Amino acid sequence: MYDKNDVQVLNSETLYQGFFKCNKFTLKHKLFSGEWSKPIQREFFERGKAAALLAYDKEKDSVILVEQFRFGAMESKQSPWLLELIAGMIDKGEDAEEVAKREAFEEAGLVIEECQFMLSYFVSPGGTTETLDLFIANVDSTNVGGVFGLDEEGEDIRVHVVPREQAYQWVKSGKIDNAATIIGLQWLELNYKQGLNI
Repeated sequence: MYDKNDVQVLNSETLYQGFFKCNKFTLKHKLFSGEWSKPIQREFFERGKAAALLAYDKEKDSVILVEQFRFGAMESKQSPWLLELIAGMIDKGEDAEEVAKREAFEEAGLVIEECQFMLSYFVSPGGTTETLDLFIANVDSTNVGGVFGLDEEGEDIRVHVVPREQAYQWVKSGKIDNAATIIGLQWLELNYKQGLNI
């Protein structure tokens, strides 16, 4: 099995540097034949690492989802206002779990004392280096709701408390159509019967 030592980066160039960054790489890598590939060029969206939190009320068997506008979903068959997990970008030097807890307060008014790591995955490794660490926390959803977000970040986030079964049906029907939320709700569907230790 090959690893990162079987890739040679010959050149890198920053194409754009703003809120996000785009770099162009010239590289070659080992082929399955054992030979080296010809030099190839790839542009990559450098977004960094993100953390997401599935807030789950075990007692009420409900999840907390946030709804917000996403320009990247303008071509969605549903709506560019997506139902999502709580999430945010991890700045340099930050801990993923702390980011998940901070975002829970900023986006939904939730104070999270403890959360459990679920999994980590590459968001779309053909075009971005972004990875996402996914967590789950047990919450009391009794008084949860409203509109949250930071004005300075242009956030306008509405909070929903949804029965777990309903949220999973929305995954199956395509109403929920973003990766982190689909993955988180599928993980919950596979694991909630085992008595989650959260």
